[in-house]
Amino acid sequence: MRRANSMTRRLLAIGAVGAMTVGLAACSGGGGADDENTVVWSTWGTAEELTRYKEFNEDFMERHPDITVKLQPVAGYGDYHSKLLAQLTSNTAPDVFYLGDDQIGQFVDSGRLMPLTDLMESDASKTKPEDFFPGLFGAAEKDGEYYAAPNDSNPDVLWYDKQALEAAGITDDPAELAENGEWTTEAYLEMNEKLKDAGLTGSMFWNYWATHWSWLSSQGVAAPYDDSGAFVANTDPEAVAAVDELGGLFQDGTFVVADTLPDGAGADSLFVTHKAGFFVQGRYTIGTVESAGEAESYDIVRWPTPDGQEAPTGVATSYLAINGDTDATDAAFTFWTEFLSAEGQTFRLEGGGNAVPSIKGADEVVLEGGYPAHAETFLHMRDIGFEDYAAEARIPSLSTDVSELFLKLYEGKADAQGTLDAIAALVAEKSGS
Repeated sequence: MRRANSMTRRLLAIGAVGAMTVGLAACSGGGGADDENTVVWSTWGTAEELTRYKEFNEDFMERHPDITVKLQPVAGYGDYHSKLLAQLTSNTAPDVFYLGDDQIGQFVDSGRLMPLTDLMESDASKTKPEDFFPGLFGAAEKDGEYYAAPNDSNPDVLWYDKQALEAAGITDDPAELAENGEWTTEAYLEMNEKLKDAGLTGSMFWNYWATHWSWLSSQGVAAPYDDSGAFVANTDPEAVAAVDELGGLFQDGTFVVADTLPDGAGADSLFVTHKAGFFVQGRYTIGTVESAGEAESYDIVRWPTPDGQEAPTGVATSYLAINGDTDATDAAFTFWTEFLSAEGQTFRLEGGGNAVPSIKGADEVVLEGGYPAHAETFLHMRDIGFEDYAAEARIPSLSTDVSELFLKLYEGKADAQGTLDAIAALVAEKSGS
């Protein structure tokens, strides 16, 4: 079974794992340059993304001829963070680097990242803390200090297939219902039932934190962690009931875990062949439907709620951090702040970019081209959305382990109360509480 966290899920969903640029140097021991005017930075990414990053580097160096920037790309997400931790320990890490939202916490706790609050608030900054949408910092913020900032974001919207809905006899348009405050959980589940009755898949979800925690939040349930970081959903009757409903929808086949679909009949394939009504993903899905020549059949809508009003749901991000031991502090911050600025995000995301800006002032890249028809939904969901809870994201592999427990529920191997009790025990064990 493919375990899909918020970043590998994204790469798998757009078929990028096997499409990395061939011949790019892996992050196996390079490290930052011993030069105050040279910035070495590292990331993973698709071939298209890496090309755009190189273009950004060239543009940056034209504007800053005194600074040399070198990209140190990595061929895969799976071993990226373990190598980076080893490099930080041996003082051979890059000056600036990407971090996944399922890994950011352990890097903050490592003490190896540069504190950024004062720099972000300085005159040299193009990225003030208040310029970012606050729900996106997640575990990158600790005790009032920022140690990284979100590069961009991807709210998990409900993509829907108009042809599949029509085939199931559904005449209401989800986005129009949402605009009228009528996109209720009841309306959504009725559509899923009709899709199932028509021999189609109702909804496809990736099994990671944004699926289960978005479901709870959208259904009006309190956060699963309290202010102290303790897991409390197992003692909340509303949370147990919501998880029970979610598990039942997977167990009866109305909902499908996209991670477990067989090769050759994966979620992308089902969606572009009009065999599924809803697919919960980010903006990168544009590339999937466009490459299939089916773009006009699809639109997006926020998560349904009991009363039809919008609610906060999950937003996947990655982060950019600075090595606390860099020899190029000033140059590294100049690169960091320009990369994350509204201008930098516009440069990286315009013209078919696959993400949503994490900073104010760059929203036009989402609305350009007018696709999908309700593209502004991405922005509304980002504005009020949330990253994975810091209590979960700070503990290595906890998010993945929690998802494994949810998978047992979805497969009918556990019930809701037992699943939440198991998560509570796991959190207590891993946090030492």
